[in-house]
Amino acid sequence: MIILKILRINQLEKESLKNNLMKFSPQKYSLPDLSMQPFIDANEIWDILKNTTSSKTAVDKIIAKSLSKQRLNLTEVAVLINATDTASIQAIKEGAKTLKKNVYGNRIVLFAPLYIGNKCQNNCSYCGFRTSNKDAVRKTLDDQEIINEIEALEDNGQKRLVLVYGEHQDYSPEYIANTVKLAYGVKKGNGEIRRVNINAAPMDIEGFKIVKEAGIGTFQIFQETYHPEAYANYHLGGKKANFENRLTSLDRAQEAGIDDVGIGVLFGLYDWRYEVLALVRHTNHLEACYNVGPHTISFPRIKEASGFVANPNYLVSDNDFTKLIAILRLAVPYTGMILTAREPAKLRDEIIQYGVSQIDGGTKIELGAYSKTLNETQNLNKGQFKVNDERSLNEIVNELLDKEMIPSFCTACYRLGRTGEHFMEFSVPGFIKKCCTPNATLTLAEYLIDYADESTAEKGWKLIQKTVDETENKKLKKSLKERIERVKAGERDLIY
Repeated sequence: MIILKILRINQLEKESLKNNLMKFSPQKYSLPDLSMQPFIDANEIWDILKNTTSSKTAVDKIIAKSLSKQRLNLTEVAVLINATDTASIQAIKEGAKTLKKNVYGNRIVLFAPLYIGNKCQNNCSYCGFRTSNKDAVRKTLDDQEIINEIEALEDNGQKRLVLVYGEHQDYSPEYIANTVKLAYGVKKGNGEIRRVNINAAPMDIEGFKIVKEAGIGTFQIFQETYHPEAYANYHLGGKKANFENRLTSLDRAQEAGIDDVGIGVLFGLYDWRYEVLALVRHTNHLEACYNVGPHTISFPRIKEASGFVANPNYLVSDNDFTKLIAILRLAVPYTGMILTAREPAKLRDEIIQYGVSQIDGGTKIELGAYSKTLNETQNLNKGQFKVNDERSLNEIVNELLDKEMIPSFCTACYRLGRTGEHFMEFSVPGFIKKCCTPNATLTLAEYLIDYADESTAEKGWKLIQKTVDETENKKLKKSLKERIERVKAGERDLIY
């Protein structure tokens, strides 16, 4: 009986509970290894949500804990979720805004998704790639087409990519590893890809090892929905229909040595309150088992896909969407949060202040759309979902500068080995801003020289000067000034 109770505990409490048990009877009780084991109990999550009350006083206390850079437990997150009064919701948003500023400064990391192939053996009702979608034209980019796409992205100034693949036997670990190496090898002018992240199907441990050896950044696998029954209703065939296999996939990635992973939910498939708590549960599980939580959390909302009609009961309003992002920011202070171009520009501009640290820019999800080198019969009329922010990368950079936010193309932590547990050691004490702000400033300087139009460049150099002037550490200020001059003289990729 006691072992069954242990399996249901908050994962962050594992070690303390183990220590307490050992005090009383070290021979009789031992805590089971929870790695690579299913960790979602839907009834438990709903019990926490239903049996947790909220008040303004409780909300304020929890926000204060988060602002002291302490992780929140599930019950505390449930208090924030259950807050419905205007004062509490405003306090949550303001708390998230303050926390983001304290931890991340005024920078926003930019990236682009690159779809490699849309062949898929799954039948997920919400996805345009599903096997039953006979309107989809199936294609995988060949090596030259991938090079064309990456050169086009480099011409726009991109330095960070997420390569996206359907789940199909053609997209083996060896194939994915080859496309990663190909991406890193494309150089055009001053353009280069410095970080390649992956969004692909779950693998076994050996498969993850093959992909790791190619030098990937983050490996993203989204659970879509953490509710087992809802999951079964949407996933009607293929390997993805196995809920537990997908749930434990990032455990296998960790076992393979990939300590930089990304989790996510497709909001709109099930009750958003449950999904937020489940995301925190997943974070707790990874931290308890591998000493490091996810590098990023993504929260796309369900959008139009060919032939899919969403359940109106689960659609997330703009107000609730803003609230849940602010709650996640408070719950996991040091985890990156990604807001995609599924959302319209106006809403993205508002929401990024409440905790978002990464956004995509100039996004195109149709295969071959960046380079426009495919002919009409090769190209696809529809992507996986609808993009609602169609601004170019330069337009987004320009508008971020208007808000005095630093557009960052930085990849320093990954390339200096500050990933996984090492990244947590570096970030948790609060040093991200001290290292990331100068790195972001240097990548902005590169962008302004190599790719920006005149208006953007003028704004950008003003913000760079302001950033240098506000750097309190005299040694760092001097060093940053020197490196900016080196960038102006033609050097690239100077990192702290």
